[in-house]
Amino acid sequence: MAGNASRWLCLLAAVLVAGLTAATARAELRIDITKGVSEPIPLAVTDMVGPNGEPSDYGADISRVIAADLERSGLFKPIDNKAFIQKAGDIKTLPRFGDWRVINAQALVQGRAHLVTDGRLRVEFRLWDVFAEQQMVGLAYYTIPDNWRRVAHIIADAIYKRLTGESGYFDTRIVYISESGPPNRRVKRLAIMDQDGANHRFLTDGSALVLTPRFSPTLQEITYLSYYGNLPRVYIFNIDTGRQEILGDFPGMTFSPRFSPDGKKVIMSMAKDGNSEIYVMDLQTRIAKQLTRHSGIDTSPSYSPDSQRVVFNSDRGGSQQLYVMDADGRGVRRISYNKGRYATPVWSPRGDLIAFTKILKGTFYIGVMRPDGSGERLLAKDFLVEAPTWSPNGRVLMFFRQGRTTADGKGGKSRLWTIDLTGHNEREIITPVDASDPAWSPLIP
Repeated sequence: MAGNASRWLCLLAAVLVAGLTAATARAELRIDITKGVSEPIPLAVTDMVGPNGEPSDYGADISRVIAADLERSGLFKPIDNKAFIQKAGDIKTLPRFGDWRVINAQALVQGRAHLVTDGRLRVEFRLWDVFAEQQMVGLAYYTIPDNWRRVAHIIADAIYKRLTGESGYFDTRIVYISESGPPNRRVKRLAIMDQDGANHRFLTDGSALVLTPRFSPTLQEITYLSYYGNLPRVYIFNIDTGRQEILGDFPGMTFSPRFSPDGKKVIMSMAKDGNSEIYVMDLQTRIAKQLTRHSGIDTSPSYSPDSQRVVFNSDRGGSQQLYVMDADGRGVRRISYNKGRYATPVWSPRGDLIAFTKILKGTFYIGVMRPDGSGERLLAKDFLVEAPTWSPNGRVLMFFRQGRTTADGKGGKSRLWTIDLTGHNEREIITPVDASDPAWSPLIP
């Protein structure tokens, strides 16, 4: 595990590259993603070259990942390299903008990638507004060669931010439950991968049941529930060091542990004497405080980004609905009033929406609503869709979808999917085996 830590943490520098045109000029190209985009923006991503314009050992792969990230967002449409009139060349030379306008490229990405004398990989890129003929951003990075894929994600984030005005989400990871084996002997392992499915690895060996992994918003840590010898335990796992720590042994059932926004607490649901309530545990003192006191089942808590409120689901009103309370447990109020049952609420990192699972007439939905319960919108539906998790910029949701099982026991596959807040651009994230209960990391520091 220690070797993996250096793989992620050795990005050394990012410096501004001097522009070839006036740095004070403002490019005209900008995407307003708050209103939705009916057609993705055509852009050209050329293969990165070596220092003198020659082919680069890393360049084509880096450019491929950048283009794939941007395309997967649904906001951009990379143009096929075969259509390029001007081929990749030295980025110190101004592009022939007319050649790019002919193929309708509105933005152009060029770059260089090569090893320097000390063995590090230097990667630099430039983003051009083709119609304004201006450089929009230019950055350079030094890292170890094994980090080339992460640099590609960082560059894609920089391009996304420059063109949309909002932070990207490509330099992130997904932790989820990997499922294999027959339905009556399901093996569940904790697994992690990049947001595009690359660099996949298992974190647990399947000897103990694992459930509900959740990322810390401040550290590369995961909290999750595991049953070892039928004893439920909440663990904290440090991804970079591989260190695993028991948060506590809890009698009865424990559900859905989740970090507070500052990473200093874990909020969860615990069942004592047949009654499930919301508790919060201080990670320094290991003292747990009970927040709810009701005969109904209270579970699946999630903090607002400012830590002032908590959303959870409860059947205290007769059916499973969403409730919001103050962080100290006071001021409980119901926010869901439409037909159906609601579960797995999670607050957007932007604070403006709450995502949830909804069950209505035997169909499952992934939806969002405002924190006061207004503006409910259903984004995805199927036989079973569940467990939404937010990208760190609050623009994309990931969830899992499970198909029906046939009479002979076939089917029933469980897969991860993403969808944006417009309800469009639904895409599968490929995993080696079945997958459920994803959790999206913050941007990797």
